[in-house]
Amino acid sequence: MGESADTNHHHHHHHHNSQVFDASVDIPSHFCSKDIDDDGRPQRTGTVWTASAHIITAVIGSGVLSLAWAIAQLGWIAGPTVMFLFAFVIYYTSTLLADCYRSGDPLFGKRNYTYTDAVRSNLGGFKVKLCGLIQYMNIFGVAIGYTIASSISMMAIKRSNCFHKSGGKDPCHMSSNPYMISFGVTQILFSQIPDFDQIWWLSIVAAVMSFTYSSIGLALGVAQVAANGTIKGSLTGISIGTVTQTQKIWRSFQALGDIAFAYSFSIILIEIQDTVKSPPAESKTMKKASLISTTVTTIFYMLCGCMGYAAFGDLAPGNLLTGFGFYNPFWLLDIANAAIVIHLVGAYQVYCQPLFAFIEKWASAKWPESRFISKEIRIPIPFLQQPYNLNLFRLVWRSGFVVLTTVISMLLPFFNDVVGILGAFGFWPLTVYFPVEMYIAQKKIEKWSVRWICLQMLSYSCLIISIAAAAGSVAGVVLDLKVYRPFKTSY
Repeated sequence: MGESADTNHHHHHHHHNSQVFDASVDIPSHFCSKDIDDDGRPQRTGTVWTASAHIITAVIGSGVLSLAWAIAQLGWIAGPTVMFLFAFVIYYTSTLLADCYRSGDPLFGKRNYTYTDAVRSNLGGFKVKLCGLIQYMNIFGVAIGYTIASSISMMAIKRSNCFHKSGGKDPCHMSSNPYMISFGVTQILFSQIPDFDQIWWLSIVAAVMSFTYSSIGLALGVAQVAANGTIKGSLTGISIGTVTQTQKIWRSFQALGDIAFAYSFSIILIEIQDTVKSPPAESKTMKKASLISTTVTTIFYMLCGCMGYAAFGDLAPGNLLTGFGFYNPFWLLDIANAAIVIHLVGAYQVYCQPLFAFIEKWASAKWPESRFISKEIRIPIPFLQQPYNLNLFRLVWRSGFVVLTTVISMLLPFFNDVVGILGAFGFWPLTVYFPVEMYIAQKKIEKWSVRWICLQMLSYSCLIISIAAAAGSVAGVVLDLKVYRPFKTSY
């Protein structure tokens, strides 16, 4: 950590004269004379590998667990095809987005630090507000989705132990509310960490956890296939008869949304690119990282989704590790579900911190005089070097945000459909529309040229998929609402 302290120290010196190097500053021995980037910020040190790791951490989330269900809706032909198709679309649009990190010259142009900055410098106007709105709405949705998912996993641990004790005689019904509330309390604590740079360790832990539970899901699938002795499932997916004709259509649409959502990382692409060192141009590094991470993710998803489908056939559950048909080996399922909970605690913070920062920046700009917003109270904490800066506005606003997401989660606990709506809602604008529009604006591609028409066709076909997926998920929620009573969910 000493390193970052030094770099910050230099950062202050060079805020105004980023081009001039001031030799009087004491240079730590491990720095050469270029410890400041062209924008006066500390030298970035990221590589293709760190960027790929960040993407994989962000992408391989609990979305993995609904893939077997998604493939079951589409079948052996359409399922994997759709997966490859989305992988390609995401890879392609992320290369377009990577070019938007710098405006003008790809090596020395002005940097855009966030997605909204990129939209501002390439498109401007109303679209900036729209982009911000969609991005922050999506983060809000993710927070709800994660609260629900973690409570389901906590209950799965409790239930698998209860089944084990009673030898399968006790149905072990329980309410999800206490689990959601305990997750909320944990998040209120973690949300008080003031800055994103102070939670890098959370991200590493989360990455390890997501590999843990995905691998366990994969292993259980393989074991189940071996036990069955055959590969289950059909070429066209769940058969009409098990579900009605209309249900089949809605569920296929929803499956598209789940798959699209499981891949998209455009929300944080530019933020990740801002950690990469140059030369070579950041966009080059980022394109390589996108290729590596999309490839790794696709292989992983194929394995998890297809194994889950092969193990359970058309009856594949919506969440591979909690809707399971088997309860043994129960300790292994417990480990997997505990890993999911730990991963979600970290992932919640990784997604919410940008939203927290945005609101706080906005509030302090709007009410600069307010002591409530700007005053930092220093509180010494034993075992920590620096005192903790308590800010009343931060305390109140972040806790309020967590409470709100927790209450909404208790109102609407249908995991799969929530995931589908989120995926559909964020997929088209953030992953396809803005990158394509910015690319057209930046490269000044002529209207009605072949390239322009191809890009627009890509954009419109993705829009149609998004609308279909949203409709499918809404249909799913309507179906759920017939059965559920708010706050009374039990499994």
